[in-house]
Amino acid sequence: MKIVILDGYTENPGDLSWEGLERLGDLTVYDRTPKEQIVSRIGHAKIVITNKTPITREHLEACPDIRLIAMLATGYDVVDIAEAKKRGIPVVNVPSYGTEAVAQYAIALLLELTSRVGLHDAAVKAGKWSQSLDWCFWESPLMELAGKVLGIIGFGRIGQTTGRIAKAMGMHVLAYDIHQSESGKAIAEYVSLDTLLKKSDVICLHCNLTSETKNIINSGAIAKMKDKALIINNSRGPLICEQDLADALNRGKLGGAAVDVVTSEPIAQDNPLLTAKNCIITPHLSWAPKECRQRIMDITVENVKAFLQGTPIHVVNP
Repeated sequence: MKIVILDGYTENPGDLSWEGLERLGDLTVYDRTPKEQIVSRIGHAKIVITNKTPITREHLEACPDIRLIAMLATGYDVVDIAEAKKRGIPVVNVPSYGTEAVAQYAIALLLELTSRVGLHDAAVKAGKWSQSLDWCFWESPLMELAGKVLGIIGFGRIGQTTGRIAKAMGMHVLAYDIHQSESGKAIAEYVSLDTLLKKSDVICLHCNLTSETKNIINSGAIAKMKDKALIINNSRGPLICEQDLADALNRGKLGGAAVDVVTSEPIAQDNPLLTAKNCIITPHLSWAPKECRQRIMDITVENVKAFLQGTPIHVVNP
């Protein structure tokens, strides 16, 4: 059976093996696929594997041999799910692979904002310490996190893992989620969104992107926040209205922001966050530790194997 991977490079830039999938069919791997080549590269493949390359109704119409679409990710918004279901094509995803790593990265962003390790490493290597009149110096204000309030919007697996780490550092954790759980109550105090915005020294986003959460951080929400509050986002870029955030940073309403995701990726050169004050931006790295990517690989192999055995798993359009 012919299997094609449309954009395999970010999953496996060379440090993993495609052997598991090679054993299941005639595998072709493309590092990345331009939109105009999607149809030709799918061709007569029956199994199509994608991460961020879109598969639309037009692609499905042009490639009638497709029998399975497998995501190299949890998210599946790049696929026309309804059209795939209409055609009897299951779409399968990797439901969980990086909970600990994504939470770890959220805390890394927070620590970089508050301790500024990278900033001071660069300053020392630029000669500022050797030229200093004093035995130490700092380039920006530092913040102790113990005793501060962390508000987490979205308190599922990743949110709760972030909350546990923050709690271990002495932070008080607030959580907002439409679904409350006993495990969540053991870590955080559930509050309304307005209360979280008003009381938090740091706000961390760990929610899904839906019509209700798009631009959940906007000028109205920011107006309710504490002056000099910090924002962390390594969930989905469109959760934040980037112009509103940039404006709040530039006028000093907010003390800083650290984001691993933006609305359009790769980041557009005119993104207002690129020139905003005290804004740290990283290129969507939270998911990328080798351990996480190996789990994606292993689960994708199991997804394809289960489909070939007639018992598909992790189907998002049953």
